Amino acid sequence: MTGVDYEVEYNNRARVPENPALMAGWARDSAAYREQHPPRRLAYGPGIRNVIDLFEGDRNGPLVVFIHGGYWQALDGSSSSHCARGLNGHGISVAVPSYDLCPNVTVGDIIGEMRAACRELARLGRPLVVSGHSAGGHLAACMLATDWPAYDASLPKDLVRAAYAISGLFELEPLVGTSINKALGLDGAAARAASPLFWTPPAGATLDAVVGGAESAEYHRQSRTIVDVWGKAGVATRFGTVPDANHFTAIAPLADPGSAIVARLKQLTQI
Repeated sequence: MTGVDYEVEYNNRARVPENPALMAGWARDSAAYREQHPPRRLAYGPGIRNVIDLFEGDRNGPLVVFIHGGYWQALDGSSSSHCARGLNGHGISVAVPSYDLCPNVTVGDIIGEMRAACRELARLGRPLVVSGHSAGGHLAACMLATDWPAYDASLPKDLVRAAYAISGLFELEPLVGTSINKALGLDGAAARAASPLFWTPPAGATLDAVVGGAESAEYHRQSRTIVDVWGKAGVATRFGTVPDANHFTAIAPLADPGSAIVARLKQLTQI
């Protein structure tokens, strides 16, 4: 991969100058949706950010988790409330967790927090499909590849049935030399340890890796690579694109009950 300018490839805010307006739209749409469809608040740990907003659909039906992005160092679940709208329109419940941010914690710590969130959601007695955007796509893949009985003997092996990663990052070593790593503090070993691409693939599970059509070549490579590597190891993988979408608009279809992404997530809840 010599000759790749990783700073250019991974600095999404520089690549999409209109990102402040797009993220302001997330906040506005999320606030409006919370007012329309107030979530139930669950705690999964002692910290003020160790919370989950649960947007209920059918209380006896499937549950999709959506993990926000922000390169593990920005935002919280409240910026993604509107991402529950599409699935809620089909009666599917959506859980949106928050987590602590780097540099106050490590990426490994955040992986642990999302495992704790999934353990809390397991108390609802419903299998999980975990989705996420950007850093959340990374965390979704991590949840799929977690050995749940080893983490907690009370949990079933198939607690997470499928993952749907949008603009995910599955190999973190390319970030080490970029400005993004200032908050993350990763060295090569820590980056590799936190990269689900190199974990034992969850054979028998399902992973969709989707990327915006207008995103950088590295984002496309990341998703294509995990689909290829995990697919050869027995995971039912699928690569897809969101036509014409950049890193910040790739999640827009989640708010539309009629979108192809929502239809696929609904399908994944039924496997």
